[in-house]
Amino acid sequence: MRIGIPKEVMNSEGRVALSPGGAGTLVADGNEVIVERGAGENSNFPDGEYAAHGARLVDTAAEAWNDAELVLKVKEPLESEYGFLREDLILFAYLHLAASREVTDALLDSKTTALAYETVTDSRGGLPLLTPMSQVAGRLAVQEGAHHLMSPKGGRGVLLSGVPGTAPAKVVVLGGGQVGASAVAMAHGLRADVTVLDLDPQVLARFDDLYQGHVRTLLSDPLTIEAQLLDADLVIGAVLVAGARTPTLVPDSLVARMRPGAVLVDVAVDQGGCFESSRKTSHDAPTHPVHGTLFYGVPNMPGAVANTSTRALTSATLPYVRAIARAGVDAAIDRHPGLEPGLMTRGGTLVSRPVAEAFGR
Repeated sequence: MRIGIPKEVMNSEGRVALSPGGAGTLVADGNEVIVERGAGENSNFPDGEYAAHGARLVDTAAEAWNDAELVLKVKEPLESEYGFLREDLILFAYLHLAASREVTDALLDSKTTALAYETVTDSRGGLPLLTPMSQVAGRLAVQEGAHHLMSPKGGRGVLLSGVPGTAPAKVVVLGGGQVGASAVAMAHGLRADVTVLDLDPQVLARFDDLYQGHVRTLLSDPLTIEAQLLDADLVIGAVLVAGARTPTLVPDSLVARMRPGAVLVDVAVDQGGCFESSRKTSHDAPTHPVHGTLFYGVPNMPGAVANTSTRALTSATLPYVRAIARAGVDAAIDRHPGLEPGLMTRGGTLVSRPVAEAFGR
């Protein structure tokens, strides 16, 4: 199969969908890998490494898209890429369609077969292609939150760990999944005062066992969220409903009562966000003020650590890509049944039920 790797066009997106080593594996399988020049440069993968692993380098995005039967991307196609979508194309990427009718309509209008990394499941019901980026994003959420708590950034001027004679910052993590677990680990490691909220008592029990009571665990409900956020310094929104739009957990009326300079990082912003006033920002301008607090809403956080993220993404996606390239989507689903929940659109039909429900279809 001919596999295209275009350069990502989202603002400050440094990742690339495939490492040179991954390209070499696909070439060894008998595929042709077509890489747009410069696609890997922001991940510190020069063109020469792709060429050395047998990939064919092309000068334009159009060639990487149009010469391919299967296109691998990191983020969903932007408007400038809609013209490359077509009926005989398979697209495999993070799509987050429940939060974007525009991208969904572009895929349907073009009749592209689109699969979403984030809803592929494994035999245990986990999300193996979302997990590595969730782990990166959870760690970065704390790192970025700590950075924006500094006074020059408009934050409260609080050091996450504190120092002897001062209190550490209070960090509240909403959601105990992969993002939340990584955020808790990072914040706890930096000696912050950490609270995690989740709907599942068993999830909370695992945190309690792991941290031996040194992380506060609370069942999530509106009153508990309110009580915890009023004196929080840093809030991490780590809520996920696979394939569906994220529920709003933090209304503006609550944000207005929080401490001035508190920082709220919404890792779920690419699925609609769990704070009422969340909106997508960029690495160039990552925050916006809401009632005296700072909201951080970068949807492609792992793109800031592109080398690590690309290596992790390739390791996770490669078995599925090899299966699709070997025999097509249907045979790949037979071999990896967890691919089926990843199938979003096909032949102009919206296949994903959660996305259809998000749009009232």
